[in-house]
This record gives sequence, C-alpha cells and structure tokens, in this order.
Amino acid sequence: MSEQIFTYAAPALKFGRGAAAEIGYDVRGWGAKRVLLVTDAGVAAAGHPDTVAESLRGHGLEVVIFDRARVEPTDVSLEEAVAFARAEGPFDAVVAVGGGSAIDTAKAVALLVTNPGELMDYVNAPVGKARAPEQPVLPLVAVPTTTGTGSESTTICVMDVLALKVKTGISHAALRPKLAVVDPTFSATQPAGVVAAAGMDILCHALESYTARWYGDFAAKSPEQRVPYCGSNPIADLWSERALGLLATAFRAAVRRDLEGADAAEAADQMALAATFAGLGFGNAGVHIPHANAYPIAGRVRDFRPADYPDDEPMVPHGMAVSLTAPEAFRFTFDAAPERHLRAARLLDPAAEGNGPEVLPAVLARLMQDIGIPNGLAEVGYGEGDVDNLVDGALQQQRLLATAPKDVTGEDLAGIIRSSLSHW
Repeated sequence: MSEQIFTYAAPALKFGRGAAAEIGYDVRGWGAKRVLLVTDAGVAAAGHPDTVAESLRGHGLEVVIFDRARVEPTDVSLEEAVAFARAEGPFDAVVAVGGGSAIDTAKAVALLVTNPGELMDYVNAPVGKARAPEQPVLPLVAVPTTTGTGSESTTICVMDVLALKVKTGISHAALRPKLAVVDPTFSATQPAGVVAAAGMDILCHALESYTARWYGDFAAKSPEQRVPYCGSNPIADLWSERALGLLATAFRAAVRRDLEGADAAEAADQMALAATFAGLGFGNAGVHIPHANAYPIAGRVRDFRPADYPDDEPMVPHGMAVSLTAPEAFRFTFDAAPERHLRAARLLDPAAEGNGPEVLPAVLARLMQDIGIPNGLAEVGYGEGDVDNLVDGALQQQRLLATAPKDVTGEDLAGIIRSSLSHW
C-alpha cells in the first residue's frame, strides 16, 4: 500500500525588523528564569547577541553566554558546547543567535543537557546509534543572522565527524526550535560571499523539497514510523514556490550590493523571507541528492578558503557545497517529474526557454556565475581521483537519498559528481 498521510510541523514564528528585541518577553512567558545564549565569535563581534541578551535581562532573566560555536560545527565543537552547558547549568531555555552553525550547536546542547548519553549516541545511523531522546529537550529560540540554513525551522543538527571525515547529523522532531525569530536587520550586514553561499542553500532547500519524492509514493507507514522528512506535499510546495519567486527578484541584487536605502532593505527582507519560506518547506518535505553530496564535499575539504569567511582553516561553506552538484543532480532527476523541474526553472527565470532536462541546470549555472559561486568541484580542490571517496560519503546519507524522486545508486552519484567537476 502507498502512503495516504503527510505530516506538517513548524516552530512558532516571529518575523520582522525589531523582532529580536522582543525575545525576553517571549521566553519569560515560558516561565524560564535562566537562559543559555549560544553564538559564535564573529556574530558576537557584530553585537547581535547583545541585543538579545539585553532583551532577556530586561525581562528579569539571567543570561549565560557561550560564544565559541564553530562555523561548520564538528563533533568536537559540539561536545565542547555541551560540556560548557552541563558545567554552567541548569538552564530553563536555550537561545541561539547566529547562522546554522550556532543554531545547530544549540540544538545539540538542548538535547544533551536533558538526555543521557553522549553525542554519537544520537547521530544518524550508520555513523552513530540514532538513539531517540528519552526526555524533553530544553525549549530553544533560534535567531538566524544569515539567510539560508533554515535551521531555525528544522529538526536537524548537522556536524562534521572529524575522525571519519564525514558530515552527518542528528535528526529528530524534538530538535525543532520552539520559536524562530527572524529579524532581517541581523542578516542585512552579511558579506557578499556569505549571502551568495547561504542564498544557494535557500535555493537548494526550495528546489530539493519541490522535486522530492511525492509523499504518496512512499510505502504506507504507521504513526511511529513517520519521519519529519515526508516527501513533497501540497503544503510544503506552497512555501517552496514562494521562496523561488522571491529569490528570482532579490538574490542577485542582494549579492551585488547594487541597491541603496529602502531598496537594499527590501532586498534583505526578501532574502530573509525566502529563507524562512524555504525552511518551512524543506523542514517537512526534505532534501535529497545535492545535500547528500554536500556532506562529503564539505567534510573532506583540503585547502579551499572562500571569500568573506574566516580564513583560519579550510572550508567549503554548506550552501556552496550543496550548490556545486545541484545542476547535474537536477539533470539526473528531471525525468522523475519534468513538470516540476520546468516550473521551478521558470519561477527562478521566467525567460527560461526549452522543455528538456537542460533547462533547470542552465538557469542554475547562470545564477552561480552571476553571484560568484565556484565553477564546480575542481575549483574547491577536488579532481577525478576524489570521485569514489565523495560517492562513499554521499552514500552514507541514506536518510536524504531516500527522499530523491528516483532511486539513486553509487554509479548514479559518481556520474553526477564527475560531471560537476566543472559546469561552464
């Protein structure tokens, strides 16, 4: 029998300029008295956590700050944050201020300060034990300062496992934040390189959830078997389509910084709204091949250092890693749902011509060129000799590959990755 039911869940949402200054009011309403604020050094230097801490303290809450969240978290960095929280606790709530890295760090903390065991007990199989939480996690407020990750809406905590050189995560409905506070003034100051990489994450969230396997094409499940990523469905589709439409008008302008005053503010607001919409879509429908490929691309980086990110160590930012195989991935999935791929292409570029599998990849390649995304895997340091290792890493992401609109073999992934060494 095929599945007849899809599920939808989302955090409470507060959106708008100045929303971050109201967080103290919201958290006090939960009965909290002592709060852990999680951020990273770069965001702390920008002053955004101070705004949130001031609001919390202004409503009578005690605030302890952890400002050592790592950009692109690792198992080691998450364990450090958890150890800090256990030593400084107890806490009644966690507030994350930052990009997906800070929010994912806070998710790990919220889980492990109330549940037994260690980090790897909860990491997705086959890397970890995929243990389910036994106790309620601490309530979490997620305040994104980048437009892209969608972590403020999702049930996922992503990390690099250093010893295995693989990117994986924890996935459970309990990790979804209780409240997402999206204040566009926090993300309006992102450097252009961050806007480009994080924006490609928004784009791929929307595209992958829109082209994911239809929920009714999965085998029927009992309630306890259903997972947050349930496949494309009518509600998630609405969010994805709206995100794509906003990106069509705002993305290039937000990266190029060729707007001023009210127009620049509007572009920043549209990017924040697109990120929110895409998060509400993929946080339920799921993502697939580009994200599965992105985990080993980011986890096995050698010496690539992107513009506008910390240069103290090599990294491929998550959104950039996702985008690097996206054109070829969507060429591969085209025949599973041609009409969806073509509609997505024309939402992004109404002038796109043609009706074949090359339309969406061409739209993506033009956009990537325009906003300065590297021309494929070769530009971030990978070559033909790396294909097998990247395939091995992607194959470990079966939770994501199961959401693809057609079955994906190792040979299929090798073809996608090999063809993604360069795009133009």
